[in-house]
Amino acid sequence: MRLPSTVAELKTSEFNETRMRGRSIKDELRQNLINKLDRREAIFPGIIGYDDSVVPQIVNALLSRHNFILLGLRGQAKSRILRELVGLLDERTPAIEGCEINDNPYAPICKACRLLIEERGDQTQVAFIPRDRRYVEKLATPDVTIADLIGDLDPIKAARGGHLLSDELTIHYGLLPRANRGIFAINELPDLASKVQVGLFNIMQEGDVQIKGYPIRMPLDVMLVFSANPEDYTARGKIITPLKDRIGSEISTHYPANIEEAVEITRQEAWLTRNEQELDVPEFIMRAVEQVAFEARSDQRVDKRSGVSQRLPISAIENVISNAERRRLSTGEPRIVPRISDIYAALPSITGKLELEYEGEQRGAANVARDLVRTAVGKTFEEYFEHIDCSEIIAWFDDGGVVRVNDADSAELLKSFRHVSGLLAAADRSGLADKSDSQVLVAVCELILEGLHAQKKISRSEERGYVAAKPERRGQAYESFSRSRKIN
Repeated sequence: MRLPSTVAELKTSEFNETRMRGRSIKDELRQNLINKLDRREAIFPGIIGYDDSVVPQIVNALLSRHNFILLGLRGQAKSRILRELVGLLDERTPAIEGCEINDNPYAPICKACRLLIEERGDQTQVAFIPRDRRYVEKLATPDVTIADLIGDLDPIKAARGGHLLSDELTIHYGLLPRANRGIFAINELPDLASKVQVGLFNIMQEGDVQIKGYPIRMPLDVMLVFSANPEDYTARGKIITPLKDRIGSEISTHYPANIEEAVEITRQEAWLTRNEQELDVPEFIMRAVEQVAFEARSDQRVDKRSGVSQRLPISAIENVISNAERRRLSTGEPRIVPRISDIYAALPSITGKLELEYEGEQRGAANVARDLVRTAVGKTFEEYFEHIDCSEIIAWFDDGGVVRVNDADSAELLKSFRHVSGLLAAADRSGLADKSDSQVLVAVCELILEGLHAQKKISRSEERGYVAAKPERRGQAYESFSRSRKIN
């Protein structure tokens, strides 16, 4: 379909004056949202776990034509949600060709476009702006100025055009005017200096601004959306009260409510392929990795105000798979199959994502991470083996049995595991692995051993591997959590 190229053609098209003149960006978002709801389409495809909490609140804000702010800890998909708003814009919208602020051909607000319309009338050229160019995002930092967001006077423009500095034609527009007839998003709003926030709420409500002392009327048509971490209100800055008062809706985000949602998010976001190599990640490995994040969010040694990002399990599972890939390359096994030991090998992807309290700092990030992994594996073991009797395995260790685990190939480790009374039988009863699949079977056996260790029914030391739990230590955890590199 040929798009109109002049205002005259525009008036006889579907983008006619009746439709376009009085329609604001918020009206556009509202109508397109209503159309999506009528068609039962997903509003934010790819956003998991918010269907009954955050999404309805955002829908209400958009239907109310509110500017809104998303409040939440790090790694809660705030920026992604804001970017998904682009899908609610029209596929394309007409603007005066060459205009820096995407002026409406029927109601221009910049002086240059008003003069152009006076000169050329209906022969004024128009261009069509795609929806992705109508979204402008800015990460707030303390050095952001009013000039960055609103604009500044340009002496060069004044000199070339022979204008006074107070003339609107000398303005170099900032990000906010360039987002006219679109969405302007500011991430980490409290990081903006207070005087810059003042400039924001003035143009939001009154539509005017002073640039270098010259008052300028600029009735922008912008949907303003923000994100912030609640801790930032005191840690790095705060949202000034007049600006907060002008934000229509304040919406709180959250971490996944359960392991199932968390696993789904990680499967969607993590890099789970390895070129041409065959990869098989057991479900219990995925759940154990997710459980680490859940344990960290409730651990007293981890700073609750900072939060534990969903990026932790995403990075961790990638590292887990990479360690399993490294093992496959050295052993020549046919597939990449992660084991519980690979989660411990992924500690570098965990420690950097934990903000620790004083007690945690005293313990050390690596030790805290090992504690979290052990607890997470223990809970995963309980989930799968709650009704499976493992007393025969414990008795074997109590009788002096020892088994050591390392990065050997599955066939070699399976020989060692066959000596442990009841271990393979328990793995078989769990239904987690086929008897003929030695790689997954070894992973299940490791889950059992590490789960019993987490429950303090057997012990594990760096030198000796898995052994019987000493009577005096049955009520406490061992200090050492790393695995031996020797094979029985």
